[in-house]
Amino acid sequence: MEFEELRRIIAEKLDIEEETITENSRFTEDLGADSLDLFEIVTEVEDILQTQVPEEDLTNIKTVEDALEVINDAV
Repeated sequence: MEFEELRRIIAEKLDIEEETITENSRFTEDLGADSLDLFEIVTEVEDILQTQVPEEDLTNIKTVEDALEVINDAV
């Protein structure tokens, strides 16, 4: 998955502007996401890519870059 596609999904789910999201953005501190938001983002990505992200990997996601790595490792 490309950063731009993930950024679009995050912006839509969190109702924020795409331009405010960088690869270094932290979900909780910078984007105001909680664990449910993150779960919904990952679930949408899984549906799009028709893959499954291991549940234990979700706890390692702190930044957008972390999410990209976990998602791309699952594909």
